[in-house]
Amino acid sequence: MGELLDNMSSKLGLPALDVSLAFPQATPASVFPPPASDYYQFDDLLNPEEKAVRRKVREVMEKEIAPIMSKYWEKAEFPFQAIPKLSSLGVAGGTIKGYGCPGLSCLGSAIAAAEVARVDASCSTFILVHSSLAMLTIGLCGSEDQKQKYLPSLAQLETVGCWALTEPDYGSDASSLRTTATRVDGGWVLDGQKRWIGNSTFADILIVFARNTSTNQINGFIVKKGAPGLSVTKIENKIGLRIVQNGDILLNKVFVPDEDKLSGVTCFQDTSKVLAVSRVMVAWQPIGISMGVYDMCHRYLRERKQFGAPLAAFQINQEKLVRMLGNIQAMLLVGWRLCKLYESGKMTPGHASLGKAWNSQKARETVSLGRELLGGNGILADFLVAKAFCDLEPIFSYEGTYDINCLVTGREITGIASFKPAILGKSRL
Repeated sequence: MGELLDNMSSKLGLPALDVSLAFPQATPASVFPPPASDYYQFDDLLNPEEKAVRRKVREVMEKEIAPIMSKYWEKAEFPFQAIPKLSSLGVAGGTIKGYGCPGLSCLGSAIAAAEVARVDASCSTFILVHSSLAMLTIGLCGSEDQKQKYLPSLAQLETVGCWALTEPDYGSDASSLRTTATRVDGGWVLDGQKRWIGNSTFADILIVFARNTSTNQINGFIVKKGAPGLSVTKIENKIGLRIVQNGDILLNKVFVPDEDKLSGVTCFQDTSKVLAVSRVMVAWQPIGISMGVYDMCHRYLRERKQFGAPLAAFQINQEKLVRMLGNIQAMLLVGWRLCKLYESGKMTPGHASLGKAWNSQKARETVSLGRELLGGNGILADFLVAKAFCDLEPIFSYEGTYDINCLVTGREITGIASFKPAILGKSRL
């Protein structure tokens, strides 16, 4: 019996085979598939600068990031050695002009977000939190001194930012947040708690929103890493965006000097200026994820054989692949039009919300079809689809859940707000 247990123990200790050896019929996502989803030649709608952004981001993501993502996703760890590669993309700061930022068009910034998400949704979320939330808040609502002080290093990813709005009791109803800011000599004291804050476990600066105890309005503050009274703990056991380090933030009498109060945030509506732009960017994440899944399935179905024929030869598989492709063409055009509306000054909150809600819903269908097409390999992160399937779930919910975004658009087209439940009264029954 002892000898048997020893043999079993030694066998249990063997490492898993490399997926290329264990399943040589199909190439894993560490060697990323070529792009195959631009069926309606969307690329023709881009200007030379936007095409150059797409090419650069695609090349870096495929060659430098794709080979390592599965390992870090499995460990739920952030690949800090990838930050210089992500910095080399030159997209942090997005549409912000000056201060070392790229000053991209809205469409150029959105395409960059999609191309990063095509290879890895977690990296895309990391950049969007840093760039389209933290940096954009400083760019839109900060003083000139704050822009000069913080944006250049953030643009180079020498420092990292996060954006702290959501609280344990207030997600979709974030305007009701309870974190407080109390005026004291020379600054402000923040007390409260934030939850689900991406990048927060290692961010150098935290954009924190709190309720001014004097005015009862929402104000914004720049809190520095290591500030006395600030503590951040990692949220464990996520099934999606596992590489992103979401945290619980505790603020216990954290002092913020006057120079780090964002003068452009005087009420909750000021956060909406940032959310409107970031919601456009988030609407492009499902596009990128869907493109990556389609590209993977397109290659896999031609490589993998059953009954002597490639899986691509089977009718049902072709129908699913075409349905995925159709979704992507429609999502691309919605995203493109959304950017054009923003650039022309015509975009409304309802436009942004509909784009995010509809694209994330169509992406959900697309990645589900991809998971079906890969069969058993559809639950292995090595072939991208399982990872993308899980990563899309938090994206479906953040930056406004599907339902809340639908209600934002619903309010705009009907003129009737339906967010809060009716006050319960006595039943007439």
